[in-house]
Amino acid sequence: MSAEILSTQIIHHKGEDMRTEVDLLGSKEISDECYYGVHTQRAMENFNISNQTISDMPEIVRGLALTKKAVALANKTLRVIEPHKADAIVTACDLILNEGRCLDQFPIDVFQGGAGTSSNMNANEVIANLALEVLGEAKGRYDIINPNNDVNLSQSTNDAYPSALRLGFYEKMQSLLTALAYLRDGLAIKAAEYQDVLKMGRTQLQDAVPMSVGQEFNAFAAMLNAEIKALSIAADDLLTFNLGATAIGSGINTPAHYPETVVKHLSELVGKPCRSAEDLFSATYDCSDLVTLHAGLKRCAIRLGKICNDLRLLTSGPRTALKEINLPELQAGSSIMPAKVNPVLPEVINQLCFKVMGNDVTVSLAADAGQLQLNVMEPVIVQAMYESMSLLHNGCHNLRDRCIDGITVNTDRCRDFVLNSIGIITYLNPVIGHAEGDIVGKICAQTGKSIKEVVLERGLMTEAELDELLSEENLLHPHHVAPKF
Repeated sequence: MSAEILSTQIIHHKGEDMRTEVDLLGSKEISDECYYGVHTQRAMENFNISNQTISDMPEIVRGLALTKKAVALANKTLRVIEPHKADAIVTACDLILNEGRCLDQFPIDVFQGGAGTSSNMNANEVIANLALEVLGEAKGRYDIINPNNDVNLSQSTNDAYPSALRLGFYEKMQSLLTALAYLRDGLAIKAAEYQDVLKMGRTQLQDAVPMSVGQEFNAFAAMLNAEIKALSIAADDLLTFNLGATAIGSGINTPAHYPETVVKHLSELVGKPCRSAEDLFSATYDCSDLVTLHAGLKRCAIRLGKICNDLRLLTSGPRTALKEINLPELQAGSSIMPAKVNPVLPEVINQLCFKVMGNDVTVSLAADAGQLQLNVMEPVIVQAMYESMSLLHNGCHNLRDRCIDGITVNTDRCRDFVLNSIGIITYLNPVIGHAEGDIVGKICAQTGKSIKEVVLERGLMTEAELDELLSEENLLHPHHVAPKF
């Protein structure tokens, strides 16, 4: 095979249905319906791993298109590409970004060797063939618009791919943040609805001191609000790019002023300030920002899991456990036990949280595997992070729509737990002291008598004093009682 054929990727048409494309390893027939080419075809054959493809990640595809568009604009600005080629590439990218064209033309498995080269070449081929279509040319006429020489101009996979996946993650994170806010707001609505319902707080699964159901749900909402703030900061850190690094960080094959020019165009396209990395060498192999972001996703999963653990405990029963709240009844709970209904939504959210925690290990190990000037394990980071974001996003919507919005509270049961609890002895500490409280509590535990009964029997307080301290208002909003000296 001659060097000329390899360098120009000459296309030999074999009729209307197939075309032949040439690469380093030889030639392959490609269906003329396909916008991808020979490099993508080889990757499809090589990587048959997960049954999940890049097309299943539309945000990543859009990230690739957005990167290629910004690069084409920068190349045009710096006059290293013919304007009509740049314009055709930009239009092709817009067809993907604005009209959803060719989202199904990224058939490569998300698990792939080559540090993302297959995904980058897939994007180059699709955008080149779309650009050819814009120009009225046939697919595969790479002598007019070339995937490598034109679409990939001033780039390497090693700066285009990491930039694209960060853009994809940034878009995906905006959806997740919206979903978290949706769930937070649902919890806040429940908090307001039950703000005056007295219930028992518990520590170590034992009676502690009273609170309101509203305070319990408000604490859930506050946890998610903290996650929204933390994840927003981590998402903004994704907008630092190594474009201009090309192969290893040296910027080989890029024109002068390219990094700042491409980032300027990217900022305009994203509508957010984008930054060029301080050191393009380290940014080409370092995945610390992704580690930080996924650590935030893991922390979010831990908090979401805590909420669901509590919901399962609070609805436990219905007659032999807490049963302070009622979850919507969604399906029969047993194939053998009649009338059994399970907390299936919190259960499934707990499971997806476990998966996110497991994905965090994957991201950490893959980030640690960066060797010398490149981390070739980024594809598995993409898979793990995208999955975690998707699971959390879907989980938030599912949990609110099918569970949180339908929660009701067994108000009388919650109040009875408080009034029959030994834990309310804590309110009397400033008056009778801790040691006397131990004695009263022990007597109550042994006899089944109430706190009020035992305190009155022992002459420790008057009934009026007890009624004031153990009033529902004081149980919900305790005021300080000065000790007597």
